[in-house]
Amino acid sequence: MRLVLVGPPGAGKGTQAELLKTKLGVPHISTGDLFRAHISQQTDLGKEVQEYLDSGELVPDAVTNEMVRERLSQADAKDGFLLDGFPRNVAQAAVLGEILAAEGHKLDAVLEFRIDEDVVVERLLARGRADDKEEVIRHRQQVYRNETAPLLDHYSDIVVTIDAVGDVEEISERALAALRGDR
Repeated sequence: MRLVLVGPPGAGKGTQAELLKTKLGVPHISTGDLFRAHISQQTDLGKEVQEYLDSGELVPDAVTNEMVRERLSQADAKDGFLLDGFPRNVAQAAVLGEILAAEGHKLDAVLEFRIDEDVVVERLLARGRADDKEEVIRHRQQVYRNETAPLLDHYSDIVVTIDAVGDVEEISERALAALRGDR
């Protein structure tokens, strides 16, 4: 199964991806993990990512696209994957489409984790991390609405939406049921 996970920061995508990867037998591919791996291995892409991060800039799509292209070419992703954090925008979605089409594949579904912004704010504030201040969290939510939420229209024919509020296992079961079509 080839899936993209979409939802606002704090919706639980990473947590769910860890559970779903085992149940679906596909790798969880997170752009954050890719960035960290390339940086720690000091690859050319990693050095480029580090420069952007050090200057406080967003990593450009071209760099992110190349990392994802490289990762999807690895043997464990040939039969499927869970993408978390990519695509972040419609331009990246077009690149993903090209990558998949070149291999004769397409996405099976876009799994949207829907959650009210106030619930996310409460959830993230409870983590107690230094960067989890309410104004920062709300800004991240706005960035998501502006840049990533348009993916839901782009992928409208394959979006599967689930309620991302509740117990972790309950949400995971909801996701699996929705992917099976047991809504």
